[in-house]
Amino acid sequence: MQDAVVIIPTFNEIENIGRMLDTVMSLPVRFDVLVVDDNSPDGTAAAVREYMRRHPERIHLEERKGKLGLGTAYIHGFKWALAKGYNFIIEMDADFSHNPKDLVKLYRACKDEGADMAVGSRYITGVNVVNWPMGRVLMSYYASAYVRLVTGMRLRDTTAGFVCYRRETLESIDLESIEFKGYAFQIEMKFKAFRKGFKIVEVPIVFVNRVLGTSKMSGGIFSEAIFGVIKLRLKSLFKML
Repeated sequence: MQDAVVIIPTFNEIENIGRMLDTVMSLPVRFDVLVVDDNSPDGTAAAVREYMRRHPERIHLEERKGKLGLGTAYIHGFKWALAKGYNFIIEMDADFSHNPKDLVKLYRACKDEGADMAVGSRYITGVNVVNWPMGRVLMSYYASAYVRLVTGMRLRDTTAGFVCYRRETLESIDLESIEFKGYAFQIEMKFKAFRKGFKIVEVPIVFVNRVLGTSKMSGGIFSEAIFGVIKLRLKSLFKML
């Protein structure tokens, strides 16, 4: 078994999932894939099962009974990957906003360069975002600045969802204690790793807004992040007393 797995949560990604799996399977470094599908009515899971027949040792599917949230999908995937013995566990989107070719850079940052967590960063070398409305770019950029201010983390892209973890990093985090399901999930995972003293590095990527399918972002998810950061910080201070 390969030592790296990519976790891809899906809900109605029939337009993207096949091309994504083809791309990951063709990379020069081998990655296995776990798709965590939240009962997509568009047939996403059926498409993944077809690819599983072509790559039975490399592509895996976990189906859940409903749309339960991005954070819980990743936690489900993390637990699965740890139980299967993978040493490097990567999370990414299905819609090509994260370039699958960058999986190699994230993996090598952990495997070869000693990072405990490698973050695919949109903001470490400027603002590397394509086809987002300016309002959303500014909202995302200043959200990360706000998170840095509140939490003390030095990361430029605190809300990034393209991340490689060493298994030891995930094993040290109580996954059952993760509170947030949306945008704030990404912040909470980084904050917990930061508080434990793990080496977190940012790897520059270019983020491209999805072309096919429908975005899952909502105002409620963003609000969760704004107020969730304050809650995280207060809880961390309380535990220090």
